[in-house]
Amino acid sequence: MRCLVLIIVMILIPLTGCTTPIKKSSRVVRTVSTSADQPAPPRPSRPALPPATTPPERDAVPVLTSLPSRSAIVQSAARLVGARTITSQGKRIAYDCAGVARAVYLEHGIDLYRATNRERNANGVRLIHNHVDQHGVLHRGPDVMPGDLVFFDNTWDFNGDGEANDPLTHIGIIEEVEPDGTVVFISRVASAIERYRMNLEQPHIHRTGDGRVLNDYIRRKHLTDPADTARLTGELFAFYGNLLSPREDLPGDDRIVQTQDRQDIPNPSVSTILRP
Repeated sequence: MRCLVLIIVMILIPLTGCTTPIKKSSRVVRTVSTSADQPAPPRPSRPALPPATTPPERDAVPVLTSLPSRSAIVQSAARLVGARTITSQGKRIAYDCAGVARAVYLEHGIDLYRATNRERNANGVRLIHNHVDQHGVLHRGPDVMPGDLVFFDNTWDFNGDGEANDPLTHIGIIEEVEPDGTVVFISRVASAIERYRMNLEQPHIHRTGDGRVLNDYIRRKHLTDPADTARLTGELFAFYGNLLSPREDLPGDDRIVQTQDRQDIPNPSVSTILRP
C-alpha cells in the first residue's frame, strides 16, 4: 500500500505544476489594432516647420506686359509743367528736354535711353531716337496722337561751327492736336517745362492776325546767326516717334525708312545718363 500511495503522489505533482498560472513578464508588449472599432492611437506629431519663404528680390525691374495708355503718358507729362527739377524712381533726371521725355516714360516702365544700338557720346535726344527706331516707328505724319514724341533739328548750334547741320537737338511729348492741326507739346526749352505749339501747315507763321500762336520760337536768336536762320517749331520739325501703338498699326505712308546721314558729334556738355 505504501508503495502504491507513493506512486500516485509522484504522478499528481507534475500535473499540478502545469496548472500553475504563468507570471506575466514585466515588459509590456503593445499591439496595434487595425479594427475600425479600435482605431490606432495617433503617432506623436513632429514640431511644425515654418512656412517656406522666398528671398525678396533685390532691385527688381518691373516687367512691361502691355503698352501704357496715351492718356497716362499725357497726364504724367502735364504734371511736369512748371517743374524746376525732375526725379523718377528716386533718382534725379537731367533737367533738359530729353530728361522730360525720359522721366515721363520711365514712370510707365519704358526707359527711352535703353537701346541696343547705343552710340558713343550720343546726347539724350539721339538715345531716344535710337530707342524709337528699334521699338517703334519714326514718321512725319499726318497720323500723330497724344503721347507721341516729336523731334527737332538745329534748335541750337550743337557742334559750334555756326552752320545749320545739327540734327536731333530737341524733343517733346505731344499733349494734344487742335482742330486746325496745331500740335501742342510739352518740353523744356528755356528756363522751365512748358507747353509749346507747332503748325506744320503754316510753319513760318509765329502768330496769326487775331493773336493765336501757331508756332513757338524754339531757337534763340544770336548775333552770329544768318538772317534767314529758322527759329520756329514748324521750321525745325524733324519727325514724330510712335511707341504707343502696336507696330502693325503704325502709320506707313510717311514712315522714315532711312533717315538722313547723322554724324556722331561729341558733346562734352551732355548730361550724364542715369540708369534706373
